[in-house]
Amino acid sequence: MFNPFSHLIPERQTTQDAAFPSSLQVSDEALALKALIHGQQLSAVFQPLLDCRAHSYMGFEGLIRGPENHPLHSPDALFGAARRNQMGLELEYACLQTILIAFAHLRLPGKLFVNASPACLLDPRFKDVENQTFMRHLGLPPSRIVIEVTENQDITDFPEIQSTLAYLRSLGFQIAIDDLGEGFSNLRMWSEIRPEYVKIDRHFITGIGQDDLKFQFVKAMQDLAETCSAHIIAEGIETATDLQTVRDLGIAHGQGFFIARPHASPLKSPNQEVLDMLCSRRVAVFPQAIASSSITTARTLLHYIEPIAHHADNDQVFLRFESDPQLEVLPVVEGDIPVGLINRHTLIDRFSRPFRRELYGKKPCTLFMDPAPLVVDENATVQELGLILSRAARHYLFDGFIVTCQGRYTGVGSGHDLMALITEMQISAARYANPLTQLPGNVPINEHIDRLLKAGVRFAACYADLDNFKPFNDVYGYRRGDDVIQLLGQILVEVADARLDFVGHIGGDDFLILFQSNDWEARCARALKMFDEQVMPFFNAEDLERGGLIGENRRGEVVLHPLPALSIGALIAESCYYESHHEISTAAAEAKKQAKKQRGSSLFIERRRPISQNLPHHDGNPPDLILAS
Repeated sequence: MFNPFSHLIPERQTTQDAAFPSSLQVSDEALALKALIHGQQLSAVFQPLLDCRAHSYMGFEGLIRGPENHPLHSPDALFGAARRNQMGLELEYACLQTILIAFAHLRLPGKLFVNASPACLLDPRFKDVENQTFMRHLGLPPSRIVIEVTENQDITDFPEIQSTLAYLRSLGFQIAIDDLGEGFSNLRMWSEIRPEYVKIDRHFITGIGQDDLKFQFVKAMQDLAETCSAHIIAEGIETATDLQTVRDLGIAHGQGFFIARPHASPLKSPNQEVLDMLCSRRVAVFPQAIASSSITTARTLLHYIEPIAHHADNDQVFLRFESDPQLEVLPVVEGDIPVGLINRHTLIDRFSRPFRRELYGKKPCTLFMDPAPLVVDENATVQELGLILSRAARHYLFDGFIVTCQGRYTGVGSGHDLMALITEMQISAARYANPLTQLPGNVPINEHIDRLLKAGVRFAACYADLDNFKPFNDVYGYRRGDDVIQLLGQILVEVADARLDFVGHIGGDDFLILFQSNDWEARCARALKMFDEQVMPFFNAEDLERGGLIGENRRGEVVLHPLPALSIGALIAESCYYESHHEISTAAAEAKKQAKKQRGSSLFIERRRPISQNLPHHDGNPPDLILAS
């Protein structure tokens, strides 16, 4: 077969003689790498890229492997060896050749994504006409190739790379950038390169269904991609929940182990589990709607700074600060245990005095460090951190804090970032969450209802409200009333399935649960029972004995009010009968009123279909009423 790379890959028998005067001048690693490249011992594997809308593979990413059971089998080992031995371009060209031939041989459908470093793209040989002839010979037109620009080296000449990419686009190639979100530099790459495809780093996708911060990052990236007319590819999809969340965010393409692992001979269409997930009409409950996702820890604020050993001298510390103008503090460790923190301005101020550097430059860095820095575990919540900082000495706010995992150094956090995060959380909570329960408020409730209706999902909207709650507040006070409201919120979260069901707090003692669980009636019955059992400790013995609360009615008369109970009005909602959250909320509130007409905790299920907007009527199926003592 015609090989355009022959001028880059010498014949095997002349490799060592041509490249090296003596085998003693090269390492065993370099020789091993040369042998793999020129012995054509590299092999290609392909990982599918899923089209969530078409339910098919839109293409495959070509990846490279060394021989099985070889020290250079993994791509990390291969490219690490190439960097150490200045053989990066040689390896890249060999990988490209191997992947192109294997892709053509397997007759895989869709596009082929191939990785190329900026250095490879700028190499004149990459644009050689023979390469285009080689691809035509394989039956691979440029329109089927997406060049994935990797960020394993900095781009120093953007105009030149833009010119190269413009030429490649004129031939029909498309461009992608990899690992968006891994660093600020690839945000600039996006701006400068304007790729057709953008791959979101797997860190932000794996676990996105349970992580509010990851979800918000990815949502922002998706919004930006739509503005730039770029296609987002979500890497690192490892669970059905990850895929469902990505799908419901509107991201069209995904890649990850849940979809398919890299394989030398991959299947040409998705497996049944993936198809079932894509065809499912259930709507993902976005993570900001899950109560537990509101717990933000010090890990969120963690920023890794390479620490300095306790036996290092002050001159070494000074050089670290001098080489990095952005470095404000330097953690000091003994092994991997933090023992102190050195402030940039403190050290430089001391060194600026006459003869101080000459006197103290060779002294141990522990001389000028703070031996009692603020140290917190990575699982400490943001609220706990804020309280700790507010009670600590003022300098800790500027120096920040050291973050540990089981006592071992993992990074540092800044007081400025902590204050910014707390402020952001408070603003977000005020707009989107109830401050008493931290459950989603009216805005996310309405958004989730509209998403369910848009998806055509059949769901149950259950309006939960407490009966006789005002007399309880009058007798026991608002503080005890808040405790009961929090109890109800906890019960509703517990009976709901966080993967399918949305629990929102409308305000006061009013809650709304949007069930996609098939057993939602049993879950409601369980909530009624749990409330009746767990609310008992909130009453004193006298009220329990008389079975009610002594208080005044609206006319000022002393009466016996029943003990508070839980009423749930349930509405079976379908998009063919309801068009917006306004109609759902009105109909659910009407169902709740029917439930409140019954004494004690009760569930009322409205099964009647509306004959006009917001107006329920009988269709021969009477509503159901379930009572719970």
